[in-house]
Order: sequence, then structure tokens, then C-alpha cells
Amino acid sequence: MEKIAVLMLMLALCCCQCDAEGLDNQIKVSQSAAPGCSLTCTANKLGAVEEKVTNMADKLSLLETKLQASETEVRELKNLIEGQPRVAFSAALRDTGSGNIGPFSSAVPLKYKKVFSNTGNSYNPATGIFTAMVKGTYFFRFSMFNNLYRSPSSVVSLKKNGERLVSVWDVSASDNNDMGSNAVVVALEVGDAVYAELQANRLVYDDVMNYNTFTGFLLFTM
Repeated sequence: MEKIAVLMLMLALCCCQCDAEGLDNQIKVSQSAAPGCSLTCTANKLGAVEEKVTNMADKLSLLETKLQASETEVRELKNLIEGQPRVAFSAALRDTGSGNIGPFSSAVPLKYKKVFSNTGNSYNPATGIFTAMVKGTYFFRFSMFNNLYRSPSSVVSLKKNGERLVSVWDVSASDNNDMGSNAVVVALEVGDAVYAELQANRLVYDDVMNYNTFTGFLLFTM
């Protein structure tokens, strides 16, 4: 009986030792597994962040490319504008005083003496003639005013090298004042002359209100 008791006691001790070793091994496995899981999660998060950074870098690169293209277009437009000849003028008939101009026995160019602008200096207020210094397509407009308290009537024509382009015409009637205007787009060679011509035996009226004007500018070169 004593031998059996001793054997049972030894068997119980072995079982306790095995259980203790098993528990210790489980704790060690658990402790070693926890850091591994943490590192894996961190690596996954870093990978996601890296992907976002890469996408942002690609977008920034695309934006930089578009910005460079826009800057190139702006420079090209600036060079085009700066390289374009600038021709424009505008003038009124009288610089001082008031009253009729005309009538004359023959047709004469009207001299618009009050110059508002004359970029390119192609208009001559002493003669009333615009002379093209640049080959291109131009826009011209003129206005005519008549104070018809006396006859005769008014006729003004826009001419190019003596060729009539457009006209404004008015006859004496019961009213006292009449006004009209006309315009044209025309191609000019260097040296071509454009002017507003008062026809023979006609008149126009002007004063400080600047009713009669002559304007022109270059649209584009050719």
C-alpha cells in the first residue's frame, strides 16, 4: 500500500509539472505573437500611407505639367501681342470755336484737328489724312453733323486713295439738326491714304460738343 501511495504521489507531481510547463509555453507563445501582430498592422498602415503619398506626387506632377503648359501659352500670347504693330487714332473736327465748315467750290479732305489719340502717328491732323504704315486690315468710322438753319446740305465720303468707300448724306429740311455716321473695314497696303472728304458746295457744323469725329485702327496685319 505504501508503494502504491508513493507511486500515485509521484504521478501527481509529474502531472502538475507538465501542466505548469504547458501554461508557461502558452504565455511565451502569446507574448511572442503579440509584437508580430502589431508590426504587421503598422506595416499595412505604412503601405497605405505610402500609396496615398505616391498618388499625391503623381497629381502634383500632373498639375506642374499643366502649369508649365499654361505659362508657355501666356508667354506666346504676350510675344504675339507685343510683336503686333499698334495703330489707332481718333480725332474731332474742331479744337476750338464753333460754326460751319464749308461750303467750298470743290471737294476737300476734312481736317480733324482735336486729336484724342494717335498711336503709331499714322494720322496727320494738318491734312486730315491717315497714311498706312503697316499692311493690314483696318476699321474706320466717321460721323457728320449739320446745323441746318441755313442751306446747303451735307455730304461727307470716306475715301481710300481717291476711291469712295462709304458716305453720309443729308439734305436741308424743316428740322434744324441732323447727324449720321458710317463705317468700313478695308485692307490697306503701306502708303495707302484714307480720309473723310467734304463734297463740293456742302457743309458740316461743329463746336465744343465734338459731333464730327474720325476714328480708325488696325485690326490685324497681313
